[in-house]
Amino acid sequence: MERMEKRTAVEWLVEEIKSKYSDIDFYHIKKEIEQAKVMEKEQHEKSYKQGLQSNFQNFELYYNKTYNK
Repeated sequence: MERMEKRTAVEWLVEEIKSKYSDIDFYHIKKEIEQAKVMEKEQHEKSYKQGLQSNFQNFELYYNKTYNK
């Protein structure tokens, strides 16, 4: 069985943009991309920790409460 590559949403987005717009120079936004990856990791960590202590009955309730969606 082939192992699927795991990517974060930010990594996926960067690759999608690179594949569609080959003339984009990511050098100028490298700091912003790295900051987005840090923020994404922090969100995953927060979600994980809250999930361990959660009284929410399902993910939708948690997500809506956390991100006001």
